Amino acid sequence: MASSKVPSAADQRLIDRAARHGLTVTVKQLAGWRRSGLLPGNIPGGGLGRGRGSTSAPPPESFDLVVALARVAGRGKRPADLALLLFAEGLPVPEATVRAAFRAAVDADALPGDDVPADGPDPDERLDQISQRLADRGQVLTLVPARARRIDERITRALGQLPPELLELDQNPEPQPLAPKDATLTAVTATIGGSVPLQDIGAMLRAMSPAMAAHPMASHVETTQADVPEAAASILAEDGSLAFLPDGDPRDVLRVLADTAPLEDLAAGWHTAVQVREWALDLCRRVEAELGTGQLGTAVEEWLHGRQLMSGLSVIATLREPRWTPSRGAFSALMWLFQYQTFAMLDSLLPGCQWHLLTIPGFAPAPVRDLILSKVVGPGTASPAETTAG
Repeated sequence: MASSKVPSAADQRLIDRAARHGLTVTVKQLAGWRRSGLLPGNIPGGGLGRGRGSTSAPPPESFDLVVALARVAGRGKRPADLALLLFAEGLPVPEATVRAAFRAAVDADALPGDDVPADGPDPDERLDQISQRLADRGQVLTLVPARARRIDERITRALGQLPPELLELDQNPEPQPLAPKDATLTAVTATIGGSVPLQDIGAMLRAMSPAMAAHPMASHVETTQADVPEAAASILAEDGSLAFLPDGDPRDVLRVLADTAPLEDLAAGWHTAVQVREWALDLCRRVEAELGTGQLGTAVEEWLHGRQLMSGLSVIATLREPRWTPSRGAFSALMWLFQYQTFAMLDSLLPGCQWHLLTIPGFAPAPVRDLILSKVVGPGTASPAETTAG
């Protein structure tokens, strides 16, 4: 068995390095990490002559990798999870292994209806099949996680009726309610086709904030085509969907990102995803603390400002995933990279793209704002605060 083999001189150097950090590594573990692509093989050297075999040496990066693997590896830890965790620490995990782990995270993300074959009916027929399948199973998406719903209800009770000026910002006098089943089908439609009409997006925003008496952001989305027809013409398709979004399953775009995005971009997306999750959970704690004391302050204000904006949607997405895993972190990282690329595309269609909106309280979590500024607006461009001041 591999575990009983005497280590080569090269492997013994790796075992000794781990031991100097108080960690135990076996020959069997080294072999397993190499099979999983987590650890590169030793570099062959010259022969020793006279039939005494040959020499080999560990690549320089192997020493840090072995110590890190010995530290984080354990029962139940999948190789893809280890690859992502070590990559996030800046360790030199083989690139092919990192990219495979990001791709696997996309493949693991399933939506209701994924089990309906894609190579049979046309998209409309497939949607009908999916709709029937969801109805038969009673499958629906969780639009508002319980924790967010409780916070919304407590804020509503504490504040009472919204001020008239806020109510007036909702210009849709008779919004159509979206039932959970319809919202689920809308989400699946977006997965199959890549985009949905603005009216459906507005309806989704309303469904995700059922406790709100007014939905200014949903109204803004629903009326964009009428309010700014010139701008809308450059970004909307004939059916009212966003023309700059790719057709087809967006997860295919994420797979391409996993294969082609620079490693530094994957790392930036990962750190953004982790920081957004920490920010969202901290905001929930701060809001609940203010509600508990009856002294509503900056946290409740931040919650209200961002409830239907990018920051609020980030909170909802975080609360839908109570158990964080490296795979979910990788998927979220790719989603943030996809979003910043979408912003870059939008900026090319609408130069300037109103980046000053990023300074609106609650518009976007700070980590996302920083990612957009670094990847889209770029160095040398005025920051949103500078743009607003000017």
